[in-house]
Amino acid sequence: MTDRDHTPGDSSQQFLDQHQELKPGEGFRFACHPGVPCFNACCSALDLMLTPYDTLRLRRTTGQTSRQFIQLFANLLAMPEVGLPMLRMRMLDSAGNKCPFQRPQGCAVYQNRPSACRTYPLGRATHPGEGEDTGTVVERIFVLREKHCRGFEAGTDFDTAAWMTDQGLAEYNEANDRYMALASSLRAFVGNGGAPLGAKQLGMAGLALYQPDEFQPFLSQSGLLDRLDLSAERKAQVLSDEAACLDFGYDWLELSLMGHTEHLRPKE
Repeated sequence: MTDRDHTPGDSSQQFLDQHQELKPGEGFRFACHPGVPCFNACCSALDLMLTPYDTLRLRRTTGQTSRQFIQLFANLLAMPEVGLPMLRMRMLDSAGNKCPFQRPQGCAVYQNRPSACRTYPLGRATHPGEGEDTGTVVERIFVLREKHCRGFEAGTDFDTAAWMTDQGLAEYNEANDRYMALASSLRAFVGNGGAPLGAKQLGMAGLALYQPDEFQPFLSQSGLLDRLDLSAERKAQVLSDEAACLDFGYDWLELSLMGHTEHLRPKE
């Protein structure tokens, strides 16, 4: 997903081959705070992709609509091969190409910082399970030892599970796994002769994934929810909670683009 967050099977495979993989239970030592000599050095000139959940969480800090956030801070791209929308954080057009949320004292959106920033100095790669692991997400964890980083010289000992807990990644990983599962399903769909997303589908996917504040009134006004087998409770959640709306967006895209999903079906 970013220079710190990748998925096997795409152009990032070379990246995976170049970094140390952490086995379950294997540890590392790391610290990141203003006392570390390289503090803030990793927050510039990033190829930082934002998942839909990253964007939702960042907007909780900025207080902006999705449209305002995208216009100010992101570039909209289409994922190679499948056409799924994705956002890239727009670095400042100034010396060093700093992240727009970087401040001398640290990250201005730290409580809602993106998943790749939380995961660093690790990288998390995922792919759908096969065989006995069908229906699961298989993950691989890598250590990213960048030349500028001095955080490995001292700090606290962690294993992967402890780091993920310390950085509050459970909700992020769960949400991001749905995004990558949708991408994997679309990649398989296209590989079997299906068509990549066209311009209209790209627009609807962008609305469902990155603009829940605009997707909610669309759902309410179009009557789409009434044509689906949904409980009254879930309908209310989708229309009132952006995270629930995003979760619905994944189900709706799977159903509308590929004709099936485990979580949603039309009314009979």
